[in-house]
Amino acid sequence: MFTGIVEELGTIAAVEEQGDAIRLTVRASTVLEGTGLGDSIAVNGCCLTVVTSDEDTWTADVMQETLDKTSLLGVKAGDRVNLERAVTVDKRLGGHIVQGHVDGVGEVLRRIPSEHWELVEIAMPAEFGRYLVDKGSITVDGISLTVVQAMRESFTVSLIPETLARTTLGTREPGDRVNLEFDVIAKHVEKLLVSGYLDRFTRDDA
Repeated sequence: MFTGIVEELGTIAAVEEQGDAIRLTVRASTVLEGTGLGDSIAVNGCCLTVVTSDEDTWTADVMQETLDKTSLLGVKAGDRVNLERAVTVDKRLGGHIVQGHVDGVGEVLRRIPSEHWELVEIAMPAEFGRYLVDKGSITVDGISLTVVQAMRESFTVSLIPETLARTTLGTREPGDRVNLEFDVIAKHVEKLLVSGYLDRFTRDDA
């Protein structure tokens, strides 16, 4: 599990094509502290497993399923990526519950700069709109953000200077693809309601 608080901007050092998969080598520093083989690191919101590491790089295998559903398809050497280690039980939950399981890919539509912040509108697949509410949580490229306005096929977020400086959203342009993960709590509530599970308790109490 992650919190959506990006620890550092890493750099893709190499991409090795493996047919139905790729092996990513990522240059980093902070996320390598205390990290061993088999540990999880989120790359632009995708939970990946460390398979090798040295002083300043680590590698992960990315399967076809991940490539099909995330913006890691087409990533290349030199690209900057948001990195976060899996949260431990003694850490503060600074963002919200993030699984590192990307639901789909969105697209940056527009950026509206202001003196101290920037409003960004992001398009999303319409079927995910039901999971968004104004002031709710959304994960964009692994970043925990608060929804300003939830619309049918897009939403807006307001970015403070810290987020612009420390994450990939500082340089994303209209047309760029971003990974989206929607609130897992909303998904569970929907499943309970659709399945009629909660209705059973209502009938039993009647």
